[in-house]
Amino acid sequence: MKKYLIRFCALAMAILIVAGNVDAQTANGKPKPRTVKKRPPPKKTTSTKNKKAADASVAPLKDTTAKPAVVLEADIKLDTPRKSLRNDAIIERNLVKDRTPLTYEHIREDDAVYRQRVWQEIDVHEKMNLPFVYAATEDNGNQRFISILLNAIKSGQVTSFEDDRFTTPMTFRQIAENLVAKPHIIQKPDDINDPDGSKGLMRDTLIQEEFNPEDIERYQIKEEWVFDKESSRLHVRILGIAPEKTVKNADGSFRAVVPAFWVYYPDLRTLLAKYEAYNGKNYGARMSWEELFESRMFAPRIIKSTIDNPGDNYIAGYIKDPILRLLEGDNIKEKIFNYEQDLWSY
Repeated sequence: MKKYLIRFCALAMAILIVAGNVDAQTANGKPKPRTVKKRPPPKKTTSTKNKKAADASVAPLKDTTAKPAVVLEADIKLDTPRKSLRNDAIIERNLVKDRTPLTYEHIREDDAVYRQRVWQEIDVHEKMNLPFVYAATEDNGNQRFISILLNAIKSGQVTSFEDDRFTTPMTFRQIAENLVAKPHIIQKPDDINDPDGSKGLMRDTLIQEEFNPEDIERYQIKEEWVFDKESSRLHVRILGIAPEKTVKNADGSFRAVVPAFWVYYPDLRTLLAKYEAYNGKNYGARMSWEELFESRMFAPRIIKSTIDNPGDNYIAGYIKDPILRLLEGDNIKEKIFNYEQDLWSY
């Protein structure tokens, strides 16, 4: 009994203590706030389906890297020489392979008492100049003179130059740009996607002009006339050869004729000795191109000289009439001839 009484007294005392604490907290009229820890918000998870939909709504990135521009270059297509698989003649022709040009006779500077430089023009339409347009194909390729020059330059056997003083070499690509225009792109109606033209669609078309050997109608040669007092002879030697191209105005009318490139003739002699020139009278008695030039078997006309020409002008620069130009060229030739003749006394 005594034990139960002690427990009852202890419980009553605990209740009184608790009630006193509650009264003390509410004495100010406001309950004491309790600190509550906030839980972190749950992470948002996106389903695979929603993620794919979000990616599809975003526009794809464009490649802003500049693409390299296509470089269009001019070129001249030359046929590759094809040799006959059988002997294309009733005789064995080996002389052409063994031909070598003769070495020029040496002329001392002190013996060259008279020197004049002359520029002449060869018109391929004249009867004596028909070998320059001989269009047959043989074992060494096309026999046109322009084809011989272009093949020699492209293969690296001969160096081409920009001027008649042979100061600046030219590449074959530069020659192609002179003879044919660079490839260019123009806009043409798109006949495939717009046959009737109602949509106004256009397409890019690449225009590449082809070289036509028939367009080379003239050649210019630079030569020097020298009188050698040791041998008492008047020598004439070719220094350079240049095919000429025709320059036209915007309306297609004739404007001028200018050299396309120059080739140093002494470098060309060995090559020209391997090619035979056309002989319309006797196909079996053809001479080489080197012999043709050395024997003067062509008909040129003088277009410029160093005689009484301090301004270094062409005859066409101070004489407009074409007939008078021909007469002036003959007058220059006569002056050179008379110098040699006047040295002799009879």
